[in-house]
Amino acid sequence: MSDAKFELALIDYVIVVVYFIGILAHGLYVSRKNKDSGSEGYFLAGRSLPWYLIGFSLFASNMSGSSFVGLMGGTYANGVVIFNYEWTAAFVLILFAIFILPSYLRARVSTVPEFLERRYDVRSRRTFSAFTILAIMFIDTAGALYAGGLVIANVTGYLNLWTAVAVLALVAGIYTIMGGLAAVVVTDTVQAILLICGAAILFWLGLNEIGGWDQLFTGIPEEKQHLILPANDDFLPWPGLWGVVLLGFYYWTINQFVVQRTLGAGSLKEGQVGAIFAGFLKIPNIFLMILPGLIALKLYPQLETPDLAFPTLAFDLMPIGVRGLIMAALIAAIMSSLDSALNSASTLVTLDFVKPLKPDLSEERLVVIGRITTGICMVIGAIYAPSIAGFESLFGYFQSSLSYVVPPIVVVYVLGLFIPWLNGNGAFWTMIVGLAVGVPLFIFKEITGTWEAIGLPAIHYTIMSSIMMLAAIAMHLAISAWTRRPTDEDIDTLVWSSSEAREIFTTLERPFYADRTLWCGLLVLGMTGMIVWFW
Repeated sequence: MSDAKFELALIDYVIVVVYFIGILAHGLYVSRKNKDSGSEGYFLAGRSLPWYLIGFSLFASNMSGSSFVGLMGGTYANGVVIFNYEWTAAFVLILFAIFILPSYLRARVSTVPEFLERRYDVRSRRTFSAFTILAIMFIDTAGALYAGGLVIANVTGYLNLWTAVAVLALVAGIYTIMGGLAAVVVTDTVQAILLICGAAILFWLGLNEIGGWDQLFTGIPEEKQHLILPANDDFLPWPGLWGVVLLGFYYWTINQFVVQRTLGAGSLKEGQVGAIFAGFLKIPNIFLMILPGLIALKLYPQLETPDLAFPTLAFDLMPIGVRGLIMAALIAAIMSSLDSALNSASTLVTLDFVKPLKPDLSEERLVVIGRITTGICMVIGAIYAPSIAGFESLFGYFQSSLSYVVPPIVVVYVLGLFIPWLNGNGAFWTMIVGLAVGVPLFIFKEITGTWEAIGLPAIHYTIMSSIMMLAAIAMHLAISAWTRRPTDEDIDTLVWSSSEAREIFTTLERPFYADRTLWCGLLVLGMTGMIVWFW
């Protein structure tokens, strides 16, 4: 196979330009339509989102830096074991829909950190909100910009990494600033459909190029063909699977970047069905995002970096014209994560810090502050994004950076939903100590390599996250017990309701095809089938 030719014809550029114009026009339209809807209309789409917009938006927001570029690159380097990050996400979305989302919507919160204040105290809210804002800028926004900039810089002769990042940041920033969440979710839905179509075309062309399905695993190393790997594997040892689930809990249940769509649901059922629908959309990623990485490995075994697997496939196999579609699909994926991240950051700053400090600010002023914050986060993320090139791979950057800092936060949220007597002292100090230990540990072990250089035992970051989880559980329980006080009566409305869950599981909903229990069961069967197939 000859080297990939990163070339776009005039028609390809026309498709991309038309797409850019379309999403900007939509942002302007929504801005004018919702100009009198206030801050709730801007940040939460007036709490009126239907299940299908929620599901597509959840899927599209996730499918960016960690998908087209990250997942294909990760598969190219490590094999189908990457799919563990996808099926566990579907599993976590079921738990989120049934056990966690009802508490959020009962509390009528606008941000996930706001729930922490209602459940614990204001210290916990602001600690987690500040962490989330930083994570959005330096992980979500910067990662998505780097993924898009890397591909665009390699397929055009006009832009380098820095300028490609700047263009993406500018366009995403403009329509998110103008339209808020209402613009984001509708645009995400269009982008999700475009993304699925583009990835399906790429998979089909790739299979034809290698001679069909029967040839897909021929010549692929045995260790790259399985989901479950030995305990001493360098990439994802089987004991580290629980660490993957922990990351999923952070990403899908307490990350404002993702959860904001469900907070804007028109009802509890709309939010739950939307989350389950997003879980179904994750399962086909084995064909759309994972197996194309193996195809790239067969066709181009000597790529300079695994993260070039997607652009090399797309621009070598796609005919002129269809390349523009794939380019638009990539931009769709990048934009979905960018708009979600930027809108979430502005929501957190405005509603968790500005509004509590200045409660008399008008709705119009809050929206203006949210738009200014979006622009600031866009600039910071764009400046930092090119530095991600210093990491071994984009996928590794995402997963390892989160593994050291999110376990204590997940513990605080999840235990708080099920154990009423846990209090703000335990929550606050568990998060503070967790961050104070996790960030230096990440630098010490994953960036500088000092950990192993001084002879400490090699511990995979997914296993390290489980160790930190156990330590956080002990700390939260101990501090809360030591400073225990009478439980607030309002806590009962914020913790998990067994009667509510029992009603969902024991009541047949009409019509039957709208039954949440039925769809959860079908999703579990789909996950199980994929696990058995690629075991």
